[in-house]
Amino acid sequence: MADTARPRRSELATPASNEWMFAKAAASDADLVFLDLEDACAPAEREAARGKAAAALRDLDWGRTTRAVRMNGIDTRWAYGDVIEVVTGAREALDVIIVPKVRHARDVWWVDVLLTQLEETLQLRKRIALEVLIEEVEGLQNVAEIAKASDRLEAVIFGAGDFSASQGARVDTNFDPVADYPGDMWHYARARVVVAARAAGIDAIDAPFPNFQDPQAYRTACDRAAAMGFVGKWAIHPSQIEIANTAFAPTVEELAHARRVVAAYREAEASGRGATSVDGMLVDAAHLRHAETVSRIAALCGMSAAG
Repeated sequence: MADTARPRRSELATPASNEWMFAKAAASDADLVFLDLEDACAPAEREAARGKAAAALRDLDWGRTTRAVRMNGIDTRWAYGDVIEVVTGAREALDVIIVPKVRHARDVWWVDVLLTQLEETLQLRKRIALEVLIEEVEGLQNVAEIAKASDRLEAVIFGAGDFSASQGARVDTNFDPVADYPGDMWHYARARVVVAARAAGIDAIDAPFPNFQDPQAYRTACDRAAAMGFVGKWAIHPSQIEIANTAFAPTVEELAHARRVVAAYREAEASGRGATSVDGMLVDAAHLRHAETVSRIAALCGMSAAG
């Protein structure tokens, strides 16, 4: 539904109340940085943090990074003020608003309507996009409708932390099960999120990984999410950015193979055949779709035509 394609391999969380972190976040290589007005801000700091966030979005050089804020949930007293004050202060310097704890499609509609009124009043030259967090069991039940709730919506994010609390799961501080659980305890939720997002034509982003001191485990989590169809993952520490950027981008070898697949299939198609082979393996229309996905992701990541 969204008409703006952006890379989202890494989405870096930065507390909106911590001004000393802003410059480093802006200079990072994260595809998206969001200044967090919700959980990363103490309740007493949330209103003051709005102005700090707007100034940082407006005044710092963010380079190619997508600039975002996470607002407070629409069932809180801060929600409308978050949207009004940050949009009014940042104007076109704000690209995306992340809406947390979405339970129903109407939650997205509420933010969409408020944004539309603000954009018209402020005569903004571009539309602000939305991402939504699925972190309540009710939200997961309604995720298919949520993913199609607005043409501003560009991504659905799985939030394992609050989701585990909503489900009543027994987990550790990395949101992993405290018991010996076979496989990924959140596979069902992740599958629901990625299928709903893909069906709506938007991106799926995987959950944060609090244990930033274990980079190998984070890389494994990124690889598994990418295998499922997620296009990126949250980073709660700058050290996770490069890991995510690498994991969610095709390798040079994968891109070269995708180009060979496309060339071989097109040659077979021109000869009236619906299938051919590459490197001793069958190639048909399904493989062409995979190859085109690899090429599209590579283009978003800025990989050169030569690979």
